[in-house]
Amino acid sequence: MHYPKHYCGVFGVFGHPNAALLTYYGLYALQHRGQESAGIVACKNGEFRTHKGMGLVSQVFDGEILNRLPGNMAVGHTRYSTTGSSHAINAQPLTVNCARGQIAIAHNGNLTNAGRLRDELEAKGSIFQTTVDSEIILHLMAQPSQNGNGSNLIQSIRRIEGAYSLVIMTEKELIGVRDPHGFRPLCLGKLDGAWVLASETCALDLIHAKFVREVKPGEIVAISEQGVNSTQAFPEQERRAFCIFEYIYFARPDSTIADRSVYKVRVELGKELAREYPIDADIVVPVPDSGNCAALGYSLESGIPFEMAFVRNHYIGRSFLQPSQLIRDFNVRVKLNLIEELVKDKRVIVVDDSIVRGTTCKARVNNLKEAGAKEVHVLVSCPPHMNPCVYGIDFPDRSKLMAAKYSLEQIRRYVNADSVHYLSQEGMVRATGLPRNSFCMACYDGDYPVPYDPGVDKLCIERRNGRHASFSEALAKENAQIKLL
Repeated sequence: MHYPKHYCGVFGVFGHPNAALLTYYGLYALQHRGQESAGIVACKNGEFRTHKGMGLVSQVFDGEILNRLPGNMAVGHTRYSTTGSSHAINAQPLTVNCARGQIAIAHNGNLTNAGRLRDELEAKGSIFQTTVDSEIILHLMAQPSQNGNGSNLIQSIRRIEGAYSLVIMTEKELIGVRDPHGFRPLCLGKLDGAWVLASETCALDLIHAKFVREVKPGEIVAISEQGVNSTQAFPEQERRAFCIFEYIYFARPDSTIADRSVYKVRVELGKELAREYPIDADIVVPVPDSGNCAALGYSLESGIPFEMAFVRNHYIGRSFLQPSQLIRDFNVRVKLNLIEELVKDKRVIVVDDSIVRGTTCKARVNNLKEAGAKEVHVLVSCPPHMNPCVYGIDFPDRSKLMAAKYSLEQIRRYVNADSVHYLSQEGMVRATGLPRNSFCMACYDGDYPVPYDPGVDKLCIERRNGRHASFSEALAKENAQIKLL
C-alpha cells in the first residue's frame, strides 16, 4: 500500500477584489493534489505580483503575504513534482514577461513530447529558467503567431502532447485549457459575478462558488471583462481518456466529476469487490483515508460489520524525525495505529485502493496478526497496477510495481495475508457508471492513449541537459533557506 504520489492542483479567479485570498482557500481545498510547493500570482491593473515557496499552502502563505498580492485576478498552484526536481525554482505558477505582455501559467499533467520541444526551442535561442515541462508552454506562447491571426494559444497547445489542464493568466484574461483527451479534471464556477477555474469541485464548495460546468476536453475557456468565450481547439472525435484513478484515489470524495459523485463511485467500487469476492469474515476494516468508502461499500453489500480499526494520525509534518531502527515499522505505525481489541480473534477483511510496492501492506498485515487477528484478507478496490504512468502520476517504473513482477500467490505470500484480491477492470469501470472508452487505464491494461518516449520520466529534462547532479546540489542550499511560516 505504498501510495502513488499526487500530481498538482490548479485554481484561478477573475473579477473578484479578493482574488488572491480566494485562490489561497482554493489551493487549501486542493492540497491533497500536491504537498511539495505552492504559489499564487495576482494581477492588479496589469501588474503581476508573485509569491511561492516550498511546503504546504498554510506554510507558504499568511495574511501579511496575501495582503501583498492585490488585484481582482489571480492564479494558483499546489505541486507534486511529476517532471523536474522538487526545488523552489520549479514551483508554480510560472511567469514570463514577453512581447505579448506578462503571462502566468499553472499546469496539472505531463507533456509526453517535452524533451523534443525543449531541444527545438533551445536551438532557436530560448533560455529556460526551470526544468519543468510547463515552461515549454510559456515559450511556445511567447513566440510570434505563425499566421498572424492572433491564435497563438491554439497553435501552442496543438504542438504539445500528453496530459494538461492549464490555468493561464494574462494582463487582461484568465484562461482555462484542457487537453483533447481530457486526462485531468478542470471545472468552471461562478461567485457573485466573478469566475473561478479549479481542478475539482470541492475547491468551489469551500469558497461558496456555484459549479457551472466542466471544461470540455480540447476546450479553451477565455474569461475577460466581455464574459466567457469558449473555443474548441481540437477535433471532437479525439479519443477521451480521463484518468480513472481520479475516481479511485486522487480526487477528494466530496468532489463531483463527469456528473458522478466521487464518494458514491468509491462506495460502488467496494460493492463490486463484495460481488466478485464474497469472503466469510467477521469485520471489514478500511485503510484510512483512501480505503474508507470502498470498505463501506463492501460492508453494505456483504452485510459484514464495518469497523475503523486503524486510526490515522493527521498531524505528520513534512520534516518528521524518523528514528531508524529504534521502533520497528515506525513509518507504518506513525501514520496508522491499530485498535487491537477490534480485531483480536476476528477474521478481518482489509480494504485499500492499491498495492504498489507491497512493503507497507506487508507491515499492515503483520500488525493485524500480531494483534490476534485469526485471518487477514486484503482486498484492493482497483485492478493490479502493471505499468507506469506517463501522464502525471508518479508511479514507479514497471520493475518496481509488485503486480508486474509477481503472481497473485507470490504477492499473497509476501504480504503474509490469507488471501489477496484485486477488483477486475470490468468491475472498476462498472462502478463509475461510464463507458470504458471514457477512460485512460494504461497503468492497468498498457493501452497508452498518447504515444510517449520510453526514456521520459520526471528527471528527464535535467538529465538531458546534464544538469541533474549540479542542479540538485545548487538548489539544496536554496531550499534549506526557505522559511516555513
